[in-house]
Amino acid sequence: MAARAQKRARPSLAARVARDYRLLALVLQGGGALGAYQAGVYEGLEAEGLAPHWVAGISIGALNAAIIAGNPPGRRVQRLREFWETVCRSPLWPSPPSLPWLDGIDWPTAVRTGLSGVAAWRALTEGQAGFFTPRVPSPLLQPHGAPDTASWYDTAPLRATLERLADFERINDARAMRVSVGAVNVRSGNFVYFDNTRERLRPEHFMASGALPPGFPAVEIDGEFYWDGGLVSNTPLYRVLTEQAHRNALVFQVDLWPARGELPRDMGSVAERAKEIQFSSRTRLVTEYMHRCHRQQRLLHDLMALVPAARRGDPAYRRAEHEASGALTNLVHLIYRDQPYEGHYKDYEFSEASMRQHWKSGLADMRHTLAHHEWLALPTREHPFVTHDVHRT
Repeated sequence: MAARAQKRARPSLAARVARDYRLLALVLQGGGALGAYQAGVYEGLEAEGLAPHWVAGISIGALNAAIIAGNPPGRRVQRLREFWETVCRSPLWPSPPSLPWLDGIDWPTAVRTGLSGVAAWRALTEGQAGFFTPRVPSPLLQPHGAPDTASWYDTAPLRATLERLADFERINDARAMRVSVGAVNVRSGNFVYFDNTRERLRPEHFMASGALPPGFPAVEIDGEFYWDGGLVSNTPLYRVLTEQAHRNALVFQVDLWPARGELPRDMGSVAERAKEIQFSSRTRLVTEYMHRCHRQQRLLHDLMALVPAARRGDPAYRRAEHEASGALTNLVHLIYRDQPYEGHYKDYEFSEASMRQHWKSGLADMRHTLAHHEWLALPTREHPFVTHDVHRT
């Protein structure tokens, strides 16, 4: 009975979102192997019939964005699973047979920590199939190499994986879905967004967004070289919120690094906490800044309504009209929470067991989030910018 009731509720939830919001955006942060959490989040989103109009990503978020945008609805989850099952295999040794029932065993934390550490060591020494392989000869033996070979690993396998699992004709159809991925120009140090509304996106645009040095090489695009956008900003939230200023928007932001954390008590936890602070990219600061901007835009919008019609041709009014906005924004945060067995190497620990755990966690968080139907309600004029986070409820 409950299952039938939930099934009947799904179309109404999607219909209400479509009625209230002109934009549904999915914002995907970087975080390496933790990115399987984003795949689980997307599975939960699609199960409710909520299809994003815009997907924006950085680093691993950009790779997930390519798979989502490069496939039709109904096939995206399958392709995401193929992508993660591909990149979570060792290129040298065959993976053990998949035994999903093992995931239900409550392994001692020490055992899981040990297995996780071995998987991270294998990634460093062997690479990951369909993603990256150790560079031979070592870059230390190439003191005067090229920008696209100055790295510990070669990401050529990633291009073949993207071309196999994503349709780039579909990715470049901005009418179906807008796609934005961030990277940084190595020469100028400037952060840039590659966007299918302004240029034709190719595999190298997504590879550039995930080219984190010194592990991965800079990627050449039209004569310039680019590195991972996470070096400057690990979240495309600001991009989405500033460009949608005049449309009611529902934004799902999927973060892989929490801003809050425990005080570290050993060197391993120091390294882990440093990464969390570095790559959380001050999400809360950006959110608070955009909250303030939206309140000011809404106040200006309401004040302009008081201006007599005879004065609305004034140049100052026209300038203010460009800055004002009556749009309402609902920002829903989903933030990955660490497992007890994970260490500072969790972003390059690509074991299949951890991948499934990350995926399951993302799916559970999205289901819990969508269970709060009231969270998806359109904000009010008095509170034009609202945020929700299932972990802070």
